[in-house]
Amino acid sequence: MTANNIPAMMDDMGRRAKAAAAALARSSVEQRAAALGAAAEAILAHRDDILAANARDMQAAEQKGLSGAMLDRLLLDEARVAAMAEGIRQIAALPNPLGRVTAEWERPNGLLIQRVAVPLGVIGIIYESRPNVTADAGALCLKSGNAVILRGGSESFHSSSAIRDCMIEGLQAAGLTGDAIQMVPTTDRAAVGYLLSGMPNYVDVIVPRGGKNLIARVQNDARVPVIGHLEGICHVYVHASADVDTARDIVLNAKMRRTGICGAAETLLIDAACLDTHWRPVADALIDAGCEIRGDARICALDERAVAASEADWDTEYLDAIIAARAVDGIDAAIAHIAAHGSGHTEAIIAEDQQAVEQFFHDLDSAILLHNASTQFADGGEFGMGAEIGIATGKIHARGPVGAEQLTSYKYVVRGSGQTRP
Repeated sequence: MTANNIPAMMDDMGRRAKAAAAALARSSVEQRAAALGAAAEAILAHRDDILAANARDMQAAEQKGLSGAMLDRLLLDEARVAAMAEGIRQIAALPNPLGRVTAEWERPNGLLIQRVAVPLGVIGIIYESRPNVTADAGALCLKSGNAVILRGGSESFHSSSAIRDCMIEGLQAAGLTGDAIQMVPTTDRAAVGYLLSGMPNYVDVIVPRGGKNLIARVQNDARVPVIGHLEGICHVYVHASADVDTARDIVLNAKMRRTGICGAAETLLIDAACLDTHWRPVADALIDAGCEIRGDARICALDERAVAASEADWDTEYLDAIIAARAVDGIDAAIAHIAAHGSGHTEAIIAEDQQAVEQFFHDLDSAILLHNASTQFADGGEFGMGAEIGIATGKIHARGPVGAEQLTSYKYVVRGSGQTRP
């Protein structure tokens, strides 16, 4: 496909998506649930096709020399395919996000005013190497009555296409149009540019999911609203009152459970008052798990295994087995560091002092704040949303995990009994 053909192809997709969005908005919650159930069954029935497509993508990715973290994002196995299907079923079982009356009041003149949840319309989702986003995004948009145009990364093209075929099978089994979940059929980057800037008549919202460069481009070039986050520079702060074992276990999980996700901890802040008791158990656990520690002067003086951190390390999303570590003089210093270097994504405090916890929650304005829990819980599924398209760090419309409920807008319904305005 040549670049000259892309506008016509994308406009055709946009027209079909707009028509599909109108049909979905009229569909019943039962019909959408049936489509999701059939899609989950199709994924399980076609798992061999999905795994074969993924093997093709993995081979190409390895030949390109993708990092271990990127390969982990791309990889599908039996368990991950089964988890995709289960995730779709969980989305199907969620309460209907449409038609909710989120506010209601009566005016002195007798008018009854209701604010009612409705779909956003057509959502464009641009993502990189994780093929499971195809299932999550398609399912969440379908649940919330939105049509979606998916543009996955070139690395996951074959995997995502196989998953999208299963989603279409589910739609058609329920009598819904396959145009509700479309996928850009080319890896040409010109298609991304056109989706961002050439389709404001068709696309209502763009959701990017990927690395810093992708999201920065989307935020800079999009001519429609964007829901997303630029980076996941997540912090864990070990307060002086923290239980040592709790601190060790949470820091290890927050960093090393999966290093390539946006909720992985990238910076460890530890209270100078507890360095002597807490540092070694935490550092030993990290290093034994294969994590490199880049420390400030006090950390390096305490532990010869730490590498000296540069100023850039405090602003780096590693997505790898590396963590920056800094000793701080109390909670005010920890909060100041996070305010200066954080990305507004997710921060955790490990503490037994409830006053410190409340200060942490009150003074920080990140999308997700946790107490005595791993930052890796920054996930829509862990929040009971079934799945998510991503974590939003903006303050307009959606914030935190973006699930089905966050993919709705609202309209005002006003009921009268003959009133006229004087």
